[in-house]
Amino acid sequence: MLMMQFSAQSDVPPMDTWTPDEVKAHIEFMHEVNQRLTETGELVGGEGLAAPDQARIVRAGGGAPVVTDGPYPETKEFLVGFWVIECESLERATERAAYISAAPGPGGAPLNMPIEVRQVLSGPPEEL
Repeated sequence: MLMMQFSAQSDVPPMDTWTPDEVKAHIEFMHEVNQRLTETGELVGGEGLAAPDQARIVRAGGGAPVVTDGPYPETKEFLVGFWVIECESLERATERAAYISAAPGPGGAPLNMPIEVRQVLSGPPEEL
């Protein structure tokens, strides 16, 4: 799984400060990524996610859920999108992550956003 994260501590400006053309170029790049992954048979699924101000946190609490709606001012990092891919190796997944990290941002410059690579488990670890 590849997870694209936004961090307030990075040099990447929030997308709501980008021009419409910069947003369009970024989204077109993501469509290209999805098409390439589909063509190679590596794409299992993936989505872009709404911003934290549109999120809801739910916790169990005394028989009724405790719901907190966004925005969350303490949020400094958040997941902006993910891909579930099936690759032949960790190296291949790393190559894909590096390519996605260089998605265009303001002025067309590569964002170099952090992309977290994790294996999707098919069961509990063997030592359990």
